[in-house]
Amino acid sequence: MNINLISDTVTKPTKGMLEAMMTAEVGDDVFKGDPTVIALQEKAAALFGMEDALFFPSGTMANQTAIKIHTQPGDKMFCDKWAHVYNYEGGGAAFNSGVTSHLIDGDRGMFTANQLYEAVSSGRSDIHVPYSRLVAVENTTNKGGGACWSFEELIKIQKICVENDLAFHLDGARLFNAMVAKGECPKQYGEVFDTISICLSKGLGAPVGSILLGAKEHIEKALRVRKLFGGAMRQVGYLAAAGIYALDHHVERLEIDHNRAKILGKTLQNCEFVKNVEPIETNIVIFNLIDTISEEAFISRLNDAGIGLISMGQGKLRMVTHLDFTEEMLESVVYTLKHL
Repeated sequence: MNINLISDTVTKPTKGMLEAMMTAEVGDDVFKGDPTVIALQEKAAALFGMEDALFFPSGTMANQTAIKIHTQPGDKMFCDKWAHVYNYEGGGAAFNSGVTSHLIDGDRGMFTANQLYEAVSSGRSDIHVPYSRLVAVENTTNKGGGACWSFEELIKIQKICVENDLAFHLDGARLFNAMVAKGECPKQYGEVFDTISICLSKGLGAPVGSILLGAKEHIEKALRVRKLFGGAMRQVGYLAAAGIYALDHHVERLEIDHNRAKILGKTLQNCEFVKNVEPIETNIVIFNLIDTISEEAFISRLNDAGIGLISMGQGKLRMVTHLDFTEEMLESVVYTLKHL
């Protein structure tokens, strides 16, 4: 049995999703002629109570487009030191938009409104520093172990953004995990953020795709930037159909992934070779080994047992539960960890 816990991006389309893809009505999306893409975009916009939406081939492109439409070269973006837009998007903020990233020293990928206020206040009227234009947050936090932001804190941060004329972008790659875990709804987020990116190919199980949501003026700009970045696609309704199916069938079941992740976490906590397991709120499990155990040797040992996981650097190892991680697989991983 091959058990892949490297990421929740490794899932394959379900039978129902494949049927939806194969029967999708398609057209040329570059000419805005693909009815299934249009349906997905309208569905997502309505779900979040936002004016418009645009389908992208990847979450990175959606995030980078958001940064581009909110900033000019030389501007400053505020984000956590562990933010995906800074650490895992190839330096795109600097390369694509000429933006300086002001990193905030948050906790598990999340900073406070007070920390943001201090960062924004320093050098606000100094000609030696960049213009402050954008605040970007990630929910859930990837490197923070699937941690969920406090919605009350996000509202406080929004207030600071409004007072300082800052755009507010949400990298919501795993936003649905956060909403399921905390009993929140999409419209709450649509009321707080200027733009939101959501990924369909992680926990929701679609093979490809992300959506950027925002006001009509934002999405009009995003359409041009997507073309510039090479993201305009033709009969992409086949992929959009998978996204629609995911939104209709794969949101509530995320709780199953969360429960399985917590079982993995409890098992690891009881293993003598594990130094610590970070708090588990959603579907990501991050843990550290004791100093006498080689990280490479441990990963190799699990690989030999048919279990794949990944290193996040700084001694952090990661397992991610997902749609294709079954109860049988969970039992197998728990057994293997207990008998290593």
